[in-house]
Amino acid sequence: MRYALIGCGRISPNHLVAAKNNNLEIVAICDINEESMKDKILKFELSESIHKYTDYKQMLEIEKPELVSIATESGKHAQIALDCISENCNVIIEKPIALSIEDVDKIIDLSEKKGVKVCACHQNRFNKSIQKIRDAVEKKRFGKLLYGTAHIRWARDYDYYSRANWRGTWEQDGGALMNQCIHDIDLLRWMMGDDIIEVVAMTDRLKHQYIEAEDLGLALIRFANGGYGIIEGTTNVYPKNLEETLYLFGEKGTVKAGGEAVNIIEEWKFSDYLDESNTVKKECSELPPNVYGFGHSKLFADMIDAIQQNRNPYVDAKAGKRALELVLAIYKSAQTGEKVSFPLEKCSTLDFKGMFDE
Repeated sequence: MRYALIGCGRISPNHLVAAKNNNLEIVAICDINEESMKDKILKFELSESIHKYTDYKQMLEIEKPELVSIATESGKHAQIALDCISENCNVIIEKPIALSIEDVDKIIDLSEKKGVKVCACHQNRFNKSIQKIRDAVEKKRFGKLLYGTAHIRWARDYDYYSRANWRGTWEQDGGALMNQCIHDIDLLRWMMGDDIIEVVAMTDRLKHQYIEAEDLGLALIRFANGGYGIIEGTTNVYPKNLEETLYLFGEKGTVKAGGEAVNIIEEWKFSDYLDESNTVKKECSELPPNVYGFGHSKLFADMIDAIQQNRNPYVDAKAGKRALELVLAIYKSAQTGEKVSFPLEKCSTLDFKGMFDE
């Protein structure tokens, strides 16, 4: 399968490794920075025959890839995706899938019209820990899910933001919730049944005065199944990333996935005693080298199979929309000081420009 990468920044190594692990034919890479492309070709021992482009539209026209992954700044995800889909190219879109409800709806509508597969890159769904928890949810081992919590306690400093001027802007990124925390936010919503009634939230910019968006977000969620959710996300932890955790509390079960990126089972208790807690902790925990984990290769494998079998990918565009919708609803509640009801319509990160200006 002919594959191309658009965007050779911080997350691109994970895409290239996943492409190689799945034996994709890497035909081209694209970035406005030629040095970034040269660096990736050298570092990942890619063939010198791979074509380099600074214009992705030209790349699509000449190379005609079957699958493209989009790993640019977030604000460019939607338009690039729409252009790829228009050329009948399947796409894996790094999180967030877009920065507005309108744009993600365009992606969904056009992909369905063209018969093209779209995958939102929420790779943590493929963690061993998360797959084990999801299996328990689907088998209804928790009984009634009472509430769940997502805690993302990470650190980002000036050096991180200064290396890319789009980071922390409303036009191209958003803040901690949209960039760093959206994976765990996706997991919480997915585990708790997806459907949400309302959200109430607060956000603030406590430490990073050189960015436009938030570095702290706190939210309460009321789910349609009668359960509740709590989100705590920040990039203010000193001196480095502390943890990313997901708790689920049900009538008949309690689970905690922790570690730096929800990759370790730390609590596993069920009234049915179908499995032994220590065994689950041992068999379903991983220690990845960074917060990105091992999920990209599995996500790519699933996307390739979805294309070949003409089925929806495990993490499709609608899943990407749900994660985006929840973050935007948190922003809207924090801005207005009111509860926000679902579904959310016509909302964009641009709606919050100037939110923390005095």
